[in-house]
Amino acid sequence: MKYEILYPEAFPVVECYLERGESIKAESDAMIAMSPTIDVEGKMDGGILSGLARKFLSGESMFFQELTARRGAGKIVFGHALPGGIMDVELDGSYGLTIQKDGFLAATHGIDIETKTQNLSRGLLSGEGFFVLNARGHGTVFVSSYGVIHPINLDDREEVIIDNGHLVAWPDYMDYKIEKASSGWISSLTSGEGLVCRFRGPGVVLIQTRNPDSFENWIRSIVPSK
Repeated sequence: MKYEILYPEAFPVVECYLERGESIKAESDAMIAMSPTIDVEGKMDGGILSGLARKFLSGESMFFQELTARRGAGKIVFGHALPGGIMDVELDGSYGLTIQKDGFLAATHGIDIETKTQNLSRGLLSGEGFFVLNARGHGTVFVSSYGVIHPINLDDREEVIIDNGHLVAWPDYMDYKIEKASSGWISSLTSGEGLVCRFRGPGVVLIQTRNPDSFENWIRSIVPSK
């Protein structure tokens, strides 16, 4: 499958070129335009239990869109709802990609998407919840963000501290821990940061340059309450 990420500097979309018989799966309502040779179906990747897990545990859509070029080659244009970036990540089967809530956009054939359970402390404190998505297999995963996606490449034993509201995706072999942003709880809370995630390399952590929760709080502050 050939593809191109168009308008990467602002409001990007992905244009895919499918040969006859090729298919791609995307988040529900991701398709913007497609050739008449393309069929779109709603499917639960991994069966009904996996679909229910995505819906009620990780907060994602129960169904994926499966787009297949059944009547000949064709094009698909897809995107996401938030004003933010799109990045392609190639997986070779040796590791999986952990994706935060609302970060998954699409994946090529050969990629399985499942709901992954975080441990108690991470789920409770990280802001990502107890359940995240895990993409695994051979192929391309497209992740989306609020704001631009920025990769942070860590060498062996190198560390970085990231505000948990800015996480998009990271390799599932990377370890991280939750900690206070400052030495004390009062300072952490008054600084506006609260809890942060400390990642240790090697690996690449994808972050988003804007925080959707902060934007939501700003909207609430300027919209009169009833």
